[in-house]
Amino acid sequence: MKGLPMNCDKPAPAALEEHQTRLEPQRLSRISAVATAVPGHRVGQQVAQQFCRALFHETYPDIDRLLPVFSNSLVENRYFSVPEEWFETDHSFAEKNRHYIETALELGEAAISSCLRNANLVPQDIDHLFFVSTTGLATPSIDARLINILKLRPNVRRTPIWGLGCAGGVAGLSRAYEYTVAFPRERALVLALELCGLTFQRNDLSKSNLVATSLFGDGAAAVLVSGAGTGDAGPQILASRSTLWYESLDVMGWDINDRGLKVLFSRDIPSIVRSLALPALLEFLTAQGIALGDLCHIIAHPGGAKVIEAYEQALGLTDGKMDRARGILRKYGNMSSPTVLFVLEDFVRSQAIGRGEYGLITALGPGFSAEMMLIQG
Repeated sequence: MKGLPMNCDKPAPAALEEHQTRLEPQRLSRISAVATAVPGHRVGQQVAQQFCRALFHETYPDIDRLLPVFSNSLVENRYFSVPEEWFETDHSFAEKNRHYIETALELGEAAISSCLRNANLVPQDIDHLFFVSTTGLATPSIDARLINILKLRPNVRRTPIWGLGCAGGVAGLSRAYEYTVAFPRERALVLALELCGLTFQRNDLSKSNLVATSLFGDGAAAVLVSGAGTGDAGPQILASRSTLWYESLDVMGWDINDRGLKVLFSRDIPSIVRSLALPALLEFLTAQGIALGDLCHIIAHPGGAKVIEAYEQALGLTDGKMDRARGILRKYGNMSSPTVLFVLEDFVRSQAIGRGEYGLITALGPGFSAEMMLIQG
């Protein structure tokens, strides 16, 4: 298989040019601004490893054989909404959820405010707020509370989305894209926010929880998607697609118990990426009239070191195409839904997507499912 890209300087493939000429101007919504935020408690990977040694050693006498998962994960630092000592005692679901609501409002306000500043807009310029999360519950939902805090317009539309896990960031972008296609003079803002640390359960001594403790962190990302009629600049959104594979519900998710959300994920996720991700991606690209080699940029959710390697193997990636994803994993860990948007923010901030170049935004999540979006600079 040939690596990426074949030639990022060549003009758009004829099939896609023909495809684009059939699109009305309002179809080409844009990603106009991206911003991220993390809570204030930073934990280094060595500290997390020693914590797990103390917690798991009685259950696993060969704990030192398991602990290399921390050094092999690529993660160096993560950020949490609570200090290190919080993890040393048990907490009820109600207490965890109170922390979730409080921190979600703080991080959400910070990410949205930064995103709007990047776009030179004010909260009243937003027409639809999409809120994506899987690590806590609130009714009224977090988006309703943020509308009150930020003073968005009273008639702003809002859509809370729950349960999509790591795929939620791209799914939220797709819903915002669809909205701005329908209303090309309007702007939609996507907030993906997860506080994975609050889901930690001390009494869960499974290997899944040990691996999760080596990977997951907290964070939030806000993305502004603008309809063509707004005149806002940024990479164009050309298409999106969702895929769900049957008989794969047990690959990833939560088991909800009295203590909250207990992590569930399969060790087979990297092999699933290799076997299922490529066919789904090729089908998506074929529908848009382009080939795999026409992609210049892969903006993928870095679920873990092995997942990144699986993407590289499945897609034939060369020349550091996943370096930005690795960088985000190294600095922040896996934050679930906002993580891929952290990678997107890195691309947008550095203006890495040149004019006419194609990029794929993609993430995998519970279901087992994939979300894909094709963009162009």
